[in-house]
Amino acid sequence: MHIAPESPALADVRTLLDEHLTDMFATSPPESVHALDHSALLAPSLTFWTARDDDGALLGCGALSALDPVHPPEVDAEIKSMRTATHARGRGVASALLDAILTEARRRRYTRVSLETGTQDYFAPARRLYARHGFTECGPFGTYTLDPHSVFMTLELPGPRTHEPGTTAPAAAETASS
Repeated sequence: MHIAPESPALADVRTLLDEHLTDMFATSPPESVHALDHSALLAPSLTFWTARDDDGALLGCGALSALDPVHPPEVDAEIKSMRTATHARGRGVASALLDAILTEARRRRYTRVSLETGTQDYFAPARRLYARHGFTECGPFGTYTLDPHSVFMTLELPGPRTHEPGTTAPAAAETASS
């Protein structure tokens, strides 16, 4: 499996993201769907990754969105659009993508990464994945508000803050991969 930054505008990625949005709207009320489409994932504040097989087949995707300084300063970034292709489930794709995203967050010297997911049974595997990686439930962050269909989770990353939220730390600050 190869994980690397890639454009969310690629045809196979767009198809996966469309499936993701379809599932989100089938599972949650429209006002509780916070998933991003491929065009929103092109924002400069986002870094988007794909996981691919050796033959190039798309296995999954995920993104890290830097939050701007108007958000609470204790939350530096948000994980967005985590999705594993149906044919790749059970192969560790989501864990590998999450590890890559958290490695980048540490390299940027972020101190806290948060996310929003659903409360429905459909989202139970995602909540378990994040809990296994150390995320704990928290209250709404950024522009989110309390929502009975949302679970907010956060992970505190070790190390001192060395940048302003929403900016990237110097590239020289490498951290070993998990």
